[in-house]
Amino acid sequence: MNKLGAVTLAVLAGLLIAGCSKGGDKPAKEKAKSADLESVDPTGQKVTFWYQHTRQREEELKAMIADFNKTNAQKIEVAGEYAGDYGDICNKMMAGIQSDELPNLVVAYQNQAAGYAHADALVDLNPYIDSKKWGLTDAEKADFFPAFWKQDVFPSFGGKRLGFPPNRSMEVLYYNEEWLRELGADSPPATWEAFAALCAKAAKQPFSRSAGERSFGYIHSVDASRFAAMVFSNGGDVANADRSAYTLNTPQAKAAMTLLQQLCKSKAAEAESEPDMDQAEFAAGRALFNIGSSSGLPFYKSAVQAGVKFRWAVAALPHTTPQPVQDIYGASVSIPTTTPAAQLATWLFVKWLTEPKQQARWAKASNYFPTRKSTADALKDYFAANPNYAKLFALLEYGKAEPAIAGYDEVRDEIEKATASVLDGDDVGKALKELQKKAEELLKEAAG
Repeated sequence: MNKLGAVTLAVLAGLLIAGCSKGGDKPAKEKAKSADLESVDPTGQKVTFWYQHTRQREEELKAMIADFNKTNAQKIEVAGEYAGDYGDICNKMMAGIQSDELPNLVVAYQNQAAGYAHADALVDLNPYIDSKKWGLTDAEKADFFPAFWKQDVFPSFGGKRLGFPPNRSMEVLYYNEEWLRELGADSPPATWEAFAALCAKAAKQPFSRSAGERSFGYIHSVDASRFAAMVFSNGGDVANADRSAYTLNTPQAKAAMTLLQQLCKSKAAEAESEPDMDQAEFAAGRALFNIGSSSGLPFYKSAVQAGVKFRWAVAALPHTTPQPVQDIYGASVSIPTTTPAAQLATWLFVKWLTEPKQQARWAKASNYFPTRKSTADALKDYFAANPNYAKLFALLEYGKAEPAIAGYDEVRDEIEKATASVLDGDDVGKALKELQKKAEELLKEAAG
């Protein structure tokens, strides 16, 4: 899950609220709120879309936009614009909200959308989705994976839907299949206990084709999503059900932190000390396991091919729950408040972009997961050519999302600091107690 960077959501929320509370006329916003959606005419509207994609992904997205522009019955014209990374886009949104100069569609993580919503700057998509004329049928709604469908609904904003999911990624277990066999295992570990045992074995029994003497069961890349994924797989969560409070000092969180600390202390695992160390050690045959984003599949493929060329695969994270629980994440697209016609035109593009045909096309180009189940029918050839992707697609039904709370980015930073301190030997209980306290303070700040 990408982080916001220099602009913090707590500061952002405060600035947006201040910037939008100066008074004055807001005719576009007032008109947008009062218009009858069923009678709005989106014909001929021009839509500006701010995104973060580059290279192959941007090329394919532009081609898809061109196809929409040629074929949509309302003659809507979408203009895609690379607006920088997530932090750059958030900076531009902050400035745009204060100046009333906004795009019609913007890529936003859920916690970013919550920050924008504090300034009443985003459209609630529920009326569009439920519209008899412009919306989705019950069957179309049910086609979205449940975790993805729920992810952009905000209890803290009265159940408003502040975004819509075009794609997702998940935290997964990467493993060296050949080394696993050498250690006497027929399959990847299903539990954290089995994971720890295999890590200990791997540290003592290097891979037969390892490039070097170092040998680890696991290289841990410190990331808040790693932590959340481990908590989820232990049956816990990092926030309560209505996302009104963080739950970071729990038995499940303690189990995750304790496991990491014990593995590193025993030299069965090591914390990443430089960027991409986990992938490099894995490709060299010196790390049995990695945990990371599914979006890394093509990069792992290239790295192993350039390394010692072994058979590798992916799996669900080990878990204590009856079924896997996979941390899924990804930026959605949100519609800023402009005019009724522009908002509807933007929704029609989003609706088209997330139809199964376009979903399959985008999945092949981006290696992200589609958000609709029926997309699988159009991905059979892609599944055959990319078995690891196919294996992970089957895990999407077990998805669980991190909290959509304003200020979560700052909490993620605190999670990573706490993890690093635990790996350096600090007391787990003390670290989690301090983490919970800081998270509560940040939540209050973000709430204004």
